[in-house]
This record gives sequence, C-alpha cells and structure tokens, in this order.
Amino acid sequence: MILRPVAPDVRETTEIGRYLAWLAARGHAFDDYAALHRWSVTDLDGFWSSVKDFFGVRFHSPARAVVPDPRMPGTEWFPGATLNYAEHALGGPADDVAVIAYSQTRERTELTWGELRDQVARARAGLARLGVGRGDRVVAYLPNIPETVVAYLATASLGAVWASCAPEFGARSVVDRFGQIEPRVMLTVAGYRYGAKDVDRHAEVAGIRAGLPTVEHVVHVPYGDHDLPDTLAWSDLLTESAPGFEPVGFAHPLCVLFSSGTTGKPKAIVHGHGGILLEHLKNHGLSWDLHPGDRLLWFSTTAWMMWNALVSGLLTGASIVLVDGNPLHPDLAWQWRLAAETRATLMGASPGFLMACRKAGLEPASEFDLTALRQIGAAGSPLPAEGYHWVRDVFGPGVLLNVGSGGTDVCSGIVQGGPLQPVVAGEISGPCLGVDAKAFDEHGTEVVGELGELVITAPMPSMPVGFWGDATGSRYRETYFSAYPGVWRHGDWIRFSPEGSCVIAGRSDATLNRGGVRLGTAEFYAVVEELPEVEDALVVHLEDPAGGNGDLRLFVVLRDGVLDAPLREKIATALKSALSPRHVPDTITAVPVIPRNRTGKKLELPVKKLLLGARAEDVVGRDVLADPTALDHFGTLA
Repeated sequence: MILRPVAPDVRETTEIGRYLAWLAARGHAFDDYAALHRWSVTDLDGFWSSVKDFFGVRFHSPARAVVPDPRMPGTEWFPGATLNYAEHALGGPADDVAVIAYSQTRERTELTWGELRDQVARARAGLARLGVGRGDRVVAYLPNIPETVVAYLATASLGAVWASCAPEFGARSVVDRFGQIEPRVMLTVAGYRYGAKDVDRHAEVAGIRAGLPTVEHVVHVPYGDHDLPDTLAWSDLLTESAPGFEPVGFAHPLCVLFSSGTTGKPKAIVHGHGGILLEHLKNHGLSWDLHPGDRLLWFSTTAWMMWNALVSGLLTGASIVLVDGNPLHPDLAWQWRLAAETRATLMGASPGFLMACRKAGLEPASEFDLTALRQIGAAGSPLPAEGYHWVRDVFGPGVLLNVGSGGTDVCSGIVQGGPLQPVVAGEISGPCLGVDAKAFDEHGTEVVGELGELVITAPMPSMPVGFWGDATGSRYRETYFSAYPGVWRHGDWIRFSPEGSCVIAGRSDATLNRGGVRLGTAEFYAVVEELPEVEDALVVHLEDPAGGNGDLRLFVVLRDGVLDAPLREKIATALKSALSPRHVPDTITAVPVIPRNRTGKKLELPVKKLLLGARAEDVVGRDVLADPTALDHFGTLA
C-alpha cells in the first residue's frame, strides 16, 4: 500500500531534483528513480564522478581513474587523488549557526561556522603540539557535545585517525575497542548527567588509562561539576591556532568504527576519508535532501555510526543538532520539543521511539510547531506498518517518512527512501543510489518475493578500507565475502518486492529455520508487539541436531497482568493467522525486559547462546546493553 506517492514538484523543490537537472544538462536524463538507480550501479565511473562534481569535492591532486577494477574485495577508488574530509565539513557562512547542542549536564550551547572553524584550528594546533600527525590515533571517551565534533574534525585535518566510545561504556568494553588501535591521545570527560541522575566516571577513566599503555596524553573536557587530575585541560589544548588540512589519499583512514560486540570481540572497522565523504554527500544530499540552511536532528551516542553520519550533515552546509542525555527525559515528547525549537528540517528517530509515541497517543504536529520538518528518518530496526500509518496520520503528506537500513560496516544506508521514491506501508522504498543491493538464496541466485541474504554485488566507496590489525585481510574477507565470492554479504535477511521495495526480516545469523522454511524475526515482532497486552518481544530458535523442527521460544514483556492460558492462546492465534502455523512458538515466557544494545537492536543471538549454555560474560559485555541486567533472567532459563 502506497502511503505517500512521489510529490509532483520533486524535480523543482529537492536536491535530487536539482541533481537530475544537472545530469540532464550533461547528457544523462532519467525518467524515474529506478532508471537513475540502475545507472548508478552499472556505470560506477559515471555515477561516482558525478557525485564528486555535483557536490564540489576538492582533490588536492587529481585521480588517475575512478575505479579501474571493480572486483571485490580490494576495490581501489580514485587512485592518485588526495583530499581531506574535514576541509569539506567547515564551509558555512561565518555568522550562521553550525552546531546547536542540548544536554542534561549543562545549558544549551551554539557554535557558528566561524567559531567552529576557529576551534577546529585551535584543537588541530593543540593535537600537533602533543605530537599527533598523519596516521596517529586519537580516541575519545566523550558524549555527543560540540567539543567531540571539534576534536574529530581537528584529528581528521591532521590526517590522524579518530575513534570514539560513549562514556556510558565500561572500562573493559572501551579497552577492548581502543586497545586494538593503540592510540596516542585520549580525550575524556569525568562524568555526566543522564536525565536526573549524576554519573561519575572517574573509576572507568582510570581503568581505561591503565588498559591503554600507548596513550601519552589525556585531555579532560570539562562537563558538569566533575574534575580530572593529572590531565591536560581542554582550554589548554586550544591556546593557539593552526588552520590547515593535510591532503591524504582517498583511502587514508579517517576513523575506526567498532561493531557492537554482541557476536564476538568488536571488529575495528576502518573507514577512509574519500569513501565517507562521497557516500555521505550522496546520502545526505540526495536521500535526506539536506542543503545549506537546513537543520539535522538525530539522537545518537558517539559509539554509533549515526554520530558520524550526524556530523556529516555539515558537509551539505546544514547545521546539526547534538543531543546528549536520556532521550526520554523528562518525557517522551522531549525530542519533538527540540525539533520545534531548532526548526529541524530532518529529524531522525529509532522505530522503537516512533512506536512508543504512537502507543502513548502523542500528536507532535498538533502539540508543537514542526512546520519546518520535511523528513522523519528511521533506522536501527524494522518499523512496523502501524508506525508508517501513525507518521502519515499525525504529520500529513507534507512530511516524508524515510525508513532505512544500513550499518557500521558501510557507515551509511544500503536500502532506504528519499524524495524520488514512494512510501510503502511497512516496507523500505528500495536500494540506495550507488548500492547494488539484492537478495540471494544459499546458491548465490537472486530471489524476488522471498527471503534471502542481503548482498551487494558492486563495490561502494564507503566499504571499509579493512579491519585494523588484519594485515592479510583474511578476517575482512571471511566476514563479508566467504559466502559468495566477489559479493558482499551483509548479514541481514531481506525480501524485495517486484517493484523494488523491501522488508528487512532480521539478522541472518538469528534467522529461524523450521523444517527448512526461513522465518524472519521482524515478522514475529510486527504481529506480537501490536497486541495491546505485549510491550516488547524476542524470539529465538534452538535447532534440533537431528533435523527436526527444533524449539521455537518466544519471550514477551507484558504491559500489566500475567501470562495466563488465554493470553498464550491469543498470541499463538495471532501468529498463526497473520503468518503461518510454523510461526507458533513452542513456548511463550514472560520476562522483565528484552535485551537490546545501546542502539536499540534486539540481541537474539546472545540470548540463543545463553539458552544453549554459554556463560553470560562470554556472550556480551554488560555495558553494551541498554539495560545491564537484561540478560540475567535468560541465564536462569538455560
């Protein structure tokens, strides 16, 4: 069901419309999104060079080619070119606002573009005084505040390599991540407020310092009333100014992002300057429709790839809104109030947040002045069809709901919507431009209309440069290319419709397989969580080694009351009628909380491992969990 068709004035009012006109003037005319997408994945040279030229990417030295050999893995992009990501993020008018920051630890703050450029130049000089140069690693145990943005861009401007973790992570989790890349400088806070709670991190900072012997300097960023002795003050880092941008190769490391650590030790995923620059310009401009004067608000911590994507809003000339603290404090409407106050043109939200607003009966468009809002983005987990209807009913046809799915591995979207695509209830509009996404069966054959592995059959510039410390590339190849040689396997189950829209059905490593039939976990949640008695749910399948149906277990968090026989029957009947008899669980168990990581993803695989007898400490670190106690109950059920 199409909830929102493509607007008739899309070619006159959007960035992708301006891009289409620009292409047409150069001999490339496209009637619709499908035709544009087909060109974007079949003419890699033409498409990605057009992104470079349309958005004005500046090479300090020219490229010899765009992509001389498109085979994966090991694709080389723009060989010979030099550039710097940070140079492209600091170009706004001096007196216009670039950064707006809200926090539960201190008062609202702002930086103009001129102030942002000045602080980046000062932080650049300070880091250089500490000996930081090309290739050195700078790490941050910092919240989502302006100083973090400044330090990130200053690090990039030097050709050094950035990595960050949110300060709610414990010392062990941080050392597991930062220890892999052997940093030279660490920036940190000593505490923060989360809602009404004051959180002291002195012990964690001490543990991190003890676990990172390569760190030569620790810079303390003042935040709240906490102090940190034996450190360099942030203000002392900024005493001098040294503007400039080190030209680096297209694939030179910009940042290291870490996988969640819920399926093993976090992978240190290296992203390059050029790949992130081109991918985010394409994504933010052509899908998110950002341009100078816009404002991007998307709640994120510094441990999630969405933080890097948020900062990249600056590449388009848009200003960014940073939010630190409890996203639900003092109430569910807080983020909508911030969107109204900042005149946000794009607000990002988790599907869980949108569904919670729906269930609470919120009507933000009636309660607040959100007339500047053009898009609502949603990512992190599947959004049920009811969430699509709620956004359409509350915000009307003038606001585009852009649901997407991607990941840390590409630091962007793989499938999502945009102004040139219709919104289909319960489905993602289709593959992103430049992303040749398909569904494969186990034999490597493309399938349509049925579940398959999400794969990418042509290279993208933002595919990782590699994993840190993986000198031979063996772990990288095993992670993405072992299932289908020369084809990227992403790790999600997906179903594409004949029209090109799609549904993400959960992680393929958590997919349920009963009697040879694949069942996506997202399909369960769309049915079960719509029942008024159920607040949250998680399903896992324990396979039968003898080849039988195995044990399908459903766990539910109830709104109130008890899980009695009538409610069990109601849940089973709903699954049977909406999906199939194979979806009826063998057991239904009430639990106090469903385990999720800090980005909101349900942790089916760790629960499965626990139920099979693994120790909790071997499955996942507690500080990866949104609720550190969330796995305790499952351990007792093993």
